[in-house]
Amino acid sequence: MELLEPKSPPPKKRPNLFVRFLAFLTTLALVAGAVFLVANRDKYNLDSLRRWISYLGVERSESGQTDSFSYEGGSANSFASLDGGLLVCSPSSIQLYSPGGELVLSKTVSTMENPVIDANEHTALVYDAGGRDLFVFSGTEEVFSLSLEEGESLLSARINDNGYIAVTAQTSGYKGAVTVYDPSYSPKLRISLSSRFVTDAVVSPSGDAVALLTLGLDSSTFGTQLELYRTNRGEEDVEPDYTAQVGNDVILDLSWESDGIWLVGESTLSVYSSKAERTGFYDYSGSYLKNYSLDASGCAVLLLGKYRAGSDAVLRTVDGAGEVMAEHSYGEQVLSLSAKGNYIAVLTAGKLEIFTRDLDSYRSLDTTQGARRVLQRADGSTLLLNADSAHLYVPN
Repeated sequence: MELLEPKSPPPKKRPNLFVRFLAFLTTLALVAGAVFLVANRDKYNLDSLRRWISYLGVERSESGQTDSFSYEGGSANSFASLDGGLLVCSPSSIQLYSPGGELVLSKTVSTMENPVIDANEHTALVYDAGGRDLFVFSGTEEVFSLSLEEGESLLSARINDNGYIAVTAQTSGYKGAVTVYDPSYSPKLRISLSSRFVTDAVVSPSGDAVALLTLGLDSSTFGTQLELYRTNRGEEDVEPDYTAQVGNDVILDLSWESDGIWLVGESTLSVYSSKAERTGFYDYSGSYLKNYSLDASGCAVLLLGKYRAGSDAVLRTVDGAGEVMAEHSYGEQVLSLSAKGNYIAVLTAGKLEIFTRDLDSYRSLDTTQGARRVLQRADGSTLLLNADSAHLYVPN
């Protein structure tokens, strides 16, 4: 039997120089792209991709602005961003416009002297402060309504991101009452107080508790108290689970976020835990609070001035511990301030500037078409409003 000689391995082919050069260029491009994205992560992030997808069919100018559309103007109007569009509530109507300016919802209402809107990204709650009527809209439909009895009046109504609602009202026989509704708009809890006045209330993100702001005498001193109640309590359980003395500062707004309960007053900012323990405090009593927002993620946005009048002001972001994160000074009048998520929009005469929470400039717009008010959205886009028209700015 003849043995076969083993075959020698085929000679190795030398890599093609063109392929090696192409691979080198590809690697270089990827590295350069990664460095660019890291260096500009606040400007070119997932929100840029979200905007590109969301507004793909919306016509915009080179600066990123859509054509303006008209709505019923009025000094009593309230506004909110809903599903990328604009919700306008006047004393006689509630209207929703798409991002492109198309009227997609219109409801005529009996006269609302003080229309107020509270909204999350997809659902809006509209009520008449001091009146009796309340409406909830989701998408382009009315999904819930409430009309109080004769002699009762609405003081406040708030909806959180998960759809839980707290309605604060004046009712016969009590100094205040709060009703909590679950996301299916069924009443979950009602708290009626006869010893203290209730001014406001908000439900926790998970819906397991509600926080009330009450006014009354504390050791012969008239002051504000924060009261926390579990929402799964029985009817016979009427005492709050936790309380905290807030003091005599006038509380302008409150919000219950994942990191605590935020209270903004005329001269102080406070943050409390779910057990009513104060975890953050910031005192600005030496300044005048010109504007503010509790809608930024993980911080409060405060516009403070030395005097009530005048254009000089400082914009500050303050974290949950009461520490100043960043500040930006202004020597011109700030017309409007709005925040949402990671973005803060500041409108001055003829200019819109969008900041990140660290007050680093994200985008700016020099032509605002006479806007007098802004509504910032979580994806970085901004609604600009004037007396009777609005348009959308979508950063590129």
